[in-house]
Amino acid sequence: MARIREITSPNGLEPEQRAIYERIAGGARGGVRGPHTVLLNNPGLASPVEQLGVYVRYGCSVPERLRELAILVVAVRWQADYEWYAHAPLAEKQGYSKGVLAALAAGQTPEFDDPADSAVHAFVLEIAREGRASDAVFAEAEHHLGVNGVLDLTGLVGYYTLLAYTLNAFEVDVPDPAVIPWRT
Repeated sequence: MARIREITSPNGLEPEQRAIYERIAGGARGGVRGPHTVLLNNPGLASPVEQLGVYVRYGCSVPERLRELAILVVAVRWQADYEWYAHAPLAEKQGYSKGVLAALAAGQTPEFDDPADSAVHAFVLEIAREGRASDAVFAEAEHHLGVNGVLDLTGLVGYYTLLAYTLNAFEVDVPDPAVIPWRT
C-alpha cells in the first residue's frame, strides 16, 4: 500500500490537480497509473514531471525499442517494481525475448543481436551505476544514436530514475507482484 494517497480518479481534486490528471488520462499514457498517482498530490511537481515524461517516452529521438530497453535497465538498477511491471511487456512487444528480459532482471548483460542494443545497455548501465559513461561507451552510444540521441537517452535515464525513486519512496504497489522477477 502506498505511503500517501494514490489519486486514481479526478473526483475531489483541486482545479490544478484536475487539469494535470485530465492531461495525463487523455494523453498518450491513456490513464493515470503508477508514479503519477502519487505525484498528483503535488501539482507543482507533477506538471513538469509529466511534461518531461511525454517528451522522453513519446517524442525523443531514441527509437521506441531502445527506450524500453533503457527503462528496464533503470528499473532493475533501482528495483522499481512498477517500472518493470509496466515496461517489461512493452519491451517484449518491441521484440526483446524472455531470455533477454530474464538476463536484464538478473542484472546480467544479455546476448544482444543488435549492436545498438548493446550500446544502449552499456551506456545506461554505466550512467545508472557510476553517474557517468566511459569514453568508449559514450562513443559507441553516440555512433548509434548521434549527439541528440545520447542527450535524449541521458534525459530518459534521469526521468525514469526520478520515477523509480518516487515509486520506491512512496511504495507504489503493482497489481500483480508475481511478475516482478526480483521478488520471486
